[in-house]
Amino acid sequence: MSVTAPAPTHAPSRIAEHPKPAPRRLLRELERPGLMFANITPNWFASVMGTGILATAAASLPLQFSGLHVAATIVWALASTLLIGLLTATVIHWILFRDTARGHHLNPVMAHFYGAPPMAMLTVGAGTLLLGTDIIGIDAALAIDAVLWSVGTLLGLASAITVPFLLFTRHAVDDDSAFGGWLMPVVPPMVSAATGSLLLPHVPDGQFRLTMMLACYAMFGMSLIASLIVITLIWGRLARHKLPAAAMVPTLWIVLGPLGQAITAANLLGANAQFVVAAPWSTALELFGVVIGIPVLGFALMWAALAIAATVRTARRNLPFSLTWWSFTFPVGTCVTGVSALAVSTGAIALLVLAVVLFAGLVIAWVIVAARTFTGSILRGTLFLRPGTSANR
Repeated sequence: MSVTAPAPTHAPSRIAEHPKPAPRRLLRELERPGLMFANITPNWFASVMGTGILATAAASLPLQFSGLHVAATIVWALASTLLIGLLTATVIHWILFRDTARGHHLNPVMAHFYGAPPMAMLTVGAGTLLLGTDIIGIDAALAIDAVLWSVGTLLGLASAITVPFLLFTRHAVDDDSAFGGWLMPVVPPMVSAATGSLLLPHVPDGQFRLTMMLACYAMFGMSLIASLIVITLIWGRLARHKLPAAAMVPTLWIVLGPLGQAITAANLLGANAQFVVAAPWSTALELFGVVIGIPVLGFALMWAALAIAATVRTARRNLPFSLTWWSFTFPVGTCVTGVSALAVSTGAIALLVLAVVLFAGLVIAWVIVAARTFTGSILRGTLFLRPGTSANR
């Protein structure tokens, strides 16, 4: 979610930023063959995550109004197109800039964003099942979602193990290095748990369906406990070293991601447990979603207030645009899906209102970030420049 893959550094606060380029020089830079693929880093997939979650949040909103489903379907189609485009660009990046691509995992900042591609796949897959059936049919939607869920889950489990192992053994970090991006590699299993619940009614009955449900709950616990550990590290870093550099402040919003996704996963798994086990187990699992969801929501709202205060404080001074701004979208989107699931489970009007308010904020954030990304990547091309490249030189 940063603009570029910064040079290896101990603290994320030293992330590199581009100077504002001169348009004529910039065009000459971009005309050089393959240059626009030099900076296709894993954090680019955050744009797919943010766009995909807008579609799924709209589809799951308890209060539906005219035109919402059609709009959500259009956004899902956009997210699908972005996913295909970025996967293609990533392949080209690995072909043309192999040394750069192979170095991403050794960068103590960029390595954590290897969690973004699997979450992008999982989000688009869920949107395909929720919204794509009207266009491509249920059979095709199920097949696409099954493939994206399987690949995304495998890649997500790999990121949840490999990136922390690199952090423990290879990456050089300081006491002030912890930031929201540290959550990125450990959240994908939680997304797999939430999106996997949608597939439960469609998989073969019996042991296969039971195994999948148990696997989803195991991934739920894996990601939740790991996320709580990382959130504690982030809290400690903020207490001792205060707010990070302006470009990294938006990553504070990432903390909402595992919290909102945990609420979503627990409630969706509980709602679909009836397809796997009989009462009282199905009832217990459904109640578990509410029992754990409400307390987690309380902390999520508290962190949201802190993140808003930190963002406003930074914006008053200077909050430069970068891909970290996509942190304003996906994490908020998971809170929308989580609160929506809680509203359905409890029937609470207050939760329904909260879901609508959060969704409105998500829409506003997505419009702003998408417009700035389009301007920076398509119209100006600054987001395609290699690290340290300036059109003014």
